[in-house]
Amino acid sequence: MKLSDVVAFMGHQVHVCRYREAGSLLELMGRDLHGKRVLDVAGGDGYWAGQAVKRGAHAVSIDLMRSKMLYGQKLAHAPALIECDALKLPFHDGSFDAILSVCAIEHFADGGKSLDEMARVLAPGGEIFMSADVLSRADTWPKLRDAHKAKYHVQHTYTHETLRKLLDERGMDLVRHSYQFRTAAAERLYLSLSTYGGKVGFNAAAPLAPLVALGDRKAPNDQGSIVLIHARKRAA
Repeated sequence: MKLSDVVAFMGHQVHVCRYREAGSLLELMGRDLHGKRVLDVAGGDGYWAGQAVKRGAHAVSIDLMRSKMLYGQKLAHAPALIECDALKLPFHDGSFDAILSVCAIEHFADGGKSLDEMARVLAPGGEIFMSADVLSRADTWPKLRDAHKAKYHVQHTYTHETLRKLLDERGMDLVRHSYQFRTAAAERLYLSLSTYGGKVGFNAAAPLAPLVALGDRKAPNDQGSIVLIHARKRAA
């Protein structure tokens, strides 16, 4: 394994939430992606699109962070990497069978516009696998909330119901949803790590992942820090 892949693995998978978040979306997409055209919106270095490549997909990752994309070119299973704006995708209508987007929509000033573009380039019957910041209880800890939003440029938060409405308006149906960091203790952990720990803190807290997952399984699936969405575009 190349050093670049080791570093990327540590950053994306040795993480108290990133593997569960992005990994869960990838599992929903399927283990056999041979022949599928996959787009990762705001995919950074393209690591998760690269995991789709490993499963046989023809994958493209788009982002505006050139430094991350230059690094992503060094990965063993690098997808096609294109520097472009998620609100103005340079692809024809119906170009992709599946779209992945990991906690990106909350950073856009116009989340609806980003979904317009995703819906446009998705083929009829194609699927979207995305996550978004929810921060259900963030008002309980206003300092953590404000620090998290400022640090990560969070402009909007979403629930599965607000996303269901946005998706429906763009010809897509919500298939399933799942919240992560569902309990109050887990959500405070998430906000504390994001505010004070950054990637290093999230990695250091990786041993807590099984406890967070156990708490999620026992708690109602109606609130949390992050929501995972699986939606399907209606047939033409």
